[in-house]
Amino acid sequence: MDFPSPLSPGRLVARYKRFFADVVLDDGREITAHCPNPGAMLGLNTPGLPAWVSRSEDPKRKLAHTLELVEADGGLVGINTMHPNRLVAEALAAQAIPELTGYETHRREVKYGVNSRVDFLLEAPDRPRAWLEVKNCHLRRAGSLAEFPDCVAARSLKHLKELSAMVAAGDRAVMLFVIQRTDCDAFSACHDLDPAYARGLTDAADAGVEVLARSCEISPQAVTLAGPVPWIGANRPAH
Repeated sequence: MDFPSPLSPGRLVARYKRFFADVVLDDGREITAHCPNPGAMLGLNTPGLPAWVSRSEDPKRKLAHTLELVEADGGLVGINTMHPNRLVAEALAAQAIPELTGYETHRREVKYGVNSRVDFLLEAPDRPRAWLEVKNCHLRRAGSLAEFPDCVAARSLKHLKELSAMVAAGDRAVMLFVIQRTDCDAFSACHDLDPAYARGLTDAADAGVEVLARSCEISPQAVTLAGPVPWIGANRPAH
């Protein structure tokens, strides 16, 4: 996924009210950018971090700039939670995720569960439907372990239960975590920040929901979905 225009570098001044970020650009301009991330952004909202923003020419937007990347612990991190679905859509079209190849159609935002929409519904006449949820993962606190979520994620837990129901109905269900970092080689649910979600992920896997994680290659020019990352589940080895 290429960024539509070159990103502008700067330094993060503050991230506040979840969806706002003040940034001083390298050319000296001070801007307020949209921060497309509802999470806590632990370790990624420290004033002074190098940051990159995109700019939209849409006159209807209240904020022309969007915070896209920050640099933390020596590596780039994608904080835009809209990008994982775009990355997965590109990868599905290119048949680049081996576990999800062979489906003729990839529909987005299909209603399912209780007042929910699944990120992707994959269909083919010769196999069960595959319900695919995608989550953005950007938390790393120790070593090279990526974790999700970075705060209580009740809506994400609801999605796990709905995926489990799809498996019980005879379909296939997949939970895919897109790790928008370049410094992680394993993935785990975050047991201390949201123990209910961590338990829910294990329960969903036990119910037949497939848990996948993928890394990303990140630069100020593009973000690309990369290779698989093993999931370290509760009381189970990486797989």
